[in-house]
Amino acid sequence: MPRLFVAIDLPAGVRDRLSSMCCGLPGARWVDPDQMHLTLRFIGDVDSAVFTDVREALIDVCSEPFSLQLEGIGFFPPRGEPRVVWVGVRKNQQLILLRNQVETVLVRAGLQPEGRKYSPHITLARLKNTPGPKAGAFLAHHGMFRSEEFPVNEFFLYSSVLNSKGAKHFIEEGYLLTRK
Repeated sequence: MPRLFVAIDLPAGVRDRLSSMCCGLPGARWVDPDQMHLTLRFIGDVDSAVFTDVREALIDVCSEPFSLQLEGIGFFPPRGEPRVVWVGVRKNQQLILLRNQVETVLVRAGLQPEGRKYSPHITLARLKNTPGPKAGAFLAHHGMFRSEEFPVNEFFLYSSVLNSKGAKHFIEEGYLLTRK
């Protein structure tokens, strides 16, 4: 059964800047730069019929190209022991519209609606037993991060395979954003 999600890829230069921050935090399992992405919708494990339905449904997403900018760093959960280090996305209405269109076509194709509020971010690391003062120092050092703007011209359907080092992602299909 494939484990699926829909995401936007990051340009190599942005991934390089993100990966330059991926050090100095005890207990961190850093995401490989080639695996960094901005998730629009996590789908999960599906059978081959649903996989086909999802792939075909995403063709109906209609959105114009736009630009994104990453900014800020934080932790999930916001209170308590940090488990994930993330980079945020500058508020962008076109991103929200694209995400909502993806959600609409997937629900129309038979998937259950996403129950969580959409919080756009790029995961940098998963944490285990990271001392609070070290997490605070990391945030203080990198908290003002801001990337250059970059164009978003397409999004992808990915499959994901979990292993002992984390997840490995594979592009299953790409979808171009086009001007109306």
